[in-house]
Amino acid sequence: MSEEGFLSVGALLAGGPYGLPHALERTLWYLGFNDVRVVDGSGDEGADLLAVRDREQWVFQCKWKSRGTIDRSGIDDAERARTRYRADRTVLVTNTGLNRTAEARRQALASVGVNIAVWNGPTLISIWDRMPDFAPSRYDPRDYQRTAIEAIEKDLWGSGRALLVLATGLGKTVVGGEVIRRFLANHPTAKVLVVAHMKDLVEQLERALWRHLDKDTPTRLLTGDARPAAHDGVLVGTVESVLGAVQTGYRPDLIMIDETHHVGESGRFAQLLDLCGDALTFGVTATPWRGDKFDITDRFGPASFTMSIAEGMSAGYLSAVDYRLFVDNIDWAVVKEASEHGYSIKELNRSLFLPQRDEEIIDRFREAWRATSDPRAILFCQTIEHAERMASLLAAADSAWRNASFLHSGIPRQRRQILLNEFRLGRVPIITCVDVFNEGVDVPDVNLIGFLRVTHSRRIFVQQLGRGLRLSPGKRSLKVLDFVTDIRRVAATLNLRRSLETEETESLRLRSSQGSRIEFNDETVGTLLDHWVKDAASLETAADEVKLQFPPRGGIH
Repeated sequence: MSEEGFLSVGALLAGGPYGLPHALERTLWYLGFNDVRVVDGSGDEGADLLAVRDREQWVFQCKWKSRGTIDRSGIDDAERARTRYRADRTVLVTNTGLNRTAEARRQALASVGVNIAVWNGPTLISIWDRMPDFAPSRYDPRDYQRTAIEAIEKDLWGSGRALLVLATGLGKTVVGGEVIRRFLANHPTAKVLVVAHMKDLVEQLERALWRHLDKDTPTRLLTGDARPAAHDGVLVGTVESVLGAVQTGYRPDLIMIDETHHVGESGRFAQLLDLCGDALTFGVTATPWRGDKFDITDRFGPASFTMSIAEGMSAGYLSAVDYRLFVDNIDWAVVKEASEHGYSIKELNRSLFLPQRDEEIIDRFREAWRATSDPRAILFCQTIEHAERMASLLAAADSAWRNASFLHSGIPRQRRQILLNEFRLGRVPIITCVDVFNEGVDVPDVNLIGFLRVTHSRRIFVQQLGRGLRLSPGKRSLKVLDFVTDIRRVAATLNLRRSLETEETESLRLRSSQGSRIEFNDETVGTLLDHWVKDAASLETAADEVKLQFPPRGGIH
């Protein structure tokens, strides 16, 4: 078996400098590590991978060579990484071995209590032979996930297409991974394609699939930076790169498209699906709504299985939520004038809401922080400049927040991975961001979220809220502070509250001590939409120019 696996001498030699850390990353999941992150690149200060096991920080330095052995610089790099990342364990990984000067340096460090382990070629072969066929963190699907898997399989074999709509935190990738595992169990030589719209997301998807597939099933990453020599097994790639492979002859038997709301009536995804018309195809998404109004069921058929945030929360599959909206008091004279003359959403927002001051936000946030056990927080900000300013204000406002950091699209990918690792370990308590947590980021330890921005996108709002709803050991509930300044956000949260009230009434599995609640600091705002505005649901995604409609009689009091 060792001659065939991804840790064999031949596989590591063929993989080159990129292949060694990639193979190690997969290996670590099979060895029971979690939060494995690749940080290789300029400025990595000696580290290639960071990983956590039993709450210990491990740092790995990879040294690949086509021939010969590793010199002392490899040990020095590993020692630098150990210091920089405050590692509990340090490992130098190589497909060959150490020369005498490197081993002498390692022994000298060990004599003063600095231990650097070495995983060389023979060690890696031994690890392959001893590690289990499946990762120990392999998912055991919940009842609703099994139902979803069976529904997708039924539609795939019936019509050749299927669609899963599962709220963030409910495991849409788990369901997709199990569909793929079961398909390959019945068709071992089949080719499976998993495709998404951006590089970071497809890298996370490949990583997630390792927890479903046995170690003998090859996975290949296809992006602008990674071009595998073979396309067998499971190919995971960005739509642009995959389209190029299909245009030159690659044909998968099964296709999974993640974040399916990115599929439009035309464009790259549509072109890919048209070229692969004979493949079984299913899509997975947490947010099926598109801005251009294209209905993705036209491409994938009616949803095979759906579960909303409200359904997941009431059934105990998502964290309970304590949601508080902070809104300015409504000027009822303005509302009365609006009811008589008709105001657009933009006009009413300008008249009703004032921007929240950052200082007031920090005061409210401090109260919630102190009332939360082991707090880990994300604050969604308006702009990159706003995210950086808020991180600076938070770091200066409280000693517990001195390591508050910002994260946005302008931050290099390597730095993002380091920050997320430190966040998972609790070394960074708060992250302020713009949109980088919307898709493809798993942060289950988050138990406090602040909305310091308004989004007019129902999809983005649901995605950002979902970042904190995932269950985690010791997590009692999710606190949400929403400093809303838009009547559409009020409508969105009111609709969520109505859904929760309905689900909690009907659900038999609701954890009675951990029910969810959504409250306004000024309940008259909720009253306005609940009782006076026609069809609050239609406001949730309405444009600025939409006129508010009030009941024709009864007046505004």
